[in-house]
Amino acid sequence: MRDNDWTDPRWRAAAHAWVTARLGEVGTPVTGEIEEFRVRPWSVTHRVPTGAGVRWFKANITGCRYEAGLAEALAGIAPGATLAPLAVDTDRGWLLTADAGPTLRSTITADGRTTTWIAMLQAYSVLQRATVAHVDRLCALGVPDQRPSLLPGLLAGLLDDPSVTADLDPRVPALTGDFARWCAELAADGVPAAVQHDDLHDDNVFADLRFFDWGDASVGHPFGTLLVTLNTMHDALDAADRPATLARLRDAYLEPWTDLADLSALRRSATLACRVTRVSRAMSWQRGLADAVVPVDERFRNAPAAWLGELLEPTTI
Repeated sequence: MRDNDWTDPRWRAAAHAWVTARLGEVGTPVTGEIEEFRVRPWSVTHRVPTGAGVRWFKANITGCRYEAGLAEALAGIAPGATLAPLAVDTDRGWLLTADAGPTLRSTITADGRTTTWIAMLQAYSVLQRATVAHVDRLCALGVPDQRPSLLPGLLAGLLDDPSVTADLDPRVPALTGDFARWCAELAADGVPAAVQHDDLHDDNVFADLRFFDWGDASVGHPFGTLLVTLNTMHDALDAADRPATLARLRDAYLEPWTDLADLSALRRSATLACRVTRVSRAMSWQRGLADAVVPVDERFRNAPAAWLGELLEPTTI
């Protein structure tokens, strides 16, 4: 049986047996059929009925299986800030959680959107600060180490990967010198490494501001989170509101870090972090697609090259 091959009936039987055993141990036995809910090349999610409500089982592809151990660690590092797992199997990358209700995106209102996003960003900054003292432990759990000093080497590896370069804008390799300088500046800015979600938006946060879905996460410059977050917010805002609102959101995120540097320096780091984190996004996609057990859609297959191509463009903020 191929490792974490969720198309194999033997794998499903083993996964469901594990789910049934773990829920039995905590007094919430399975009450019906466990159903496949969502399948991606990088993960699968199953819906599990119990007498205490729905439970969710998630398994990741080998390159992303660290999510289970990371979710468990974060629940201890920052209690109440994340969705704490009911059970994990870190060797197999299996994760079992309770249903935590609606996400922030499904409860947000147009009038309260900016205020809600500010609360989300500041809560996330506080969570990141809590992880600073634990980054070596997180890396030991398998969380990718993508600190600024390492990113030039990681970019070089991507540029040596034929599966990436086949779709790559030919102008990207010429940026390696500039990229190394950006990373060196970030590495020297005094902002410590922390957990970096790498796919943070308001659909990966529950309405009670608990964060989840850590399958893309790394240890890196914390401000790199703003790349996806502000891109998502940019697309949701009316064009006339974007510049002022995005600046306000960025500064709200940075406020919990102002003990480390003045705001103008933090803004410069945020812009640089958003630019270099495009390599982190390419790495996330490369991990998530490697040895995929289901067919990979074309829009996913060229994602690493597309993210590297973004290095040629200015950042949202």
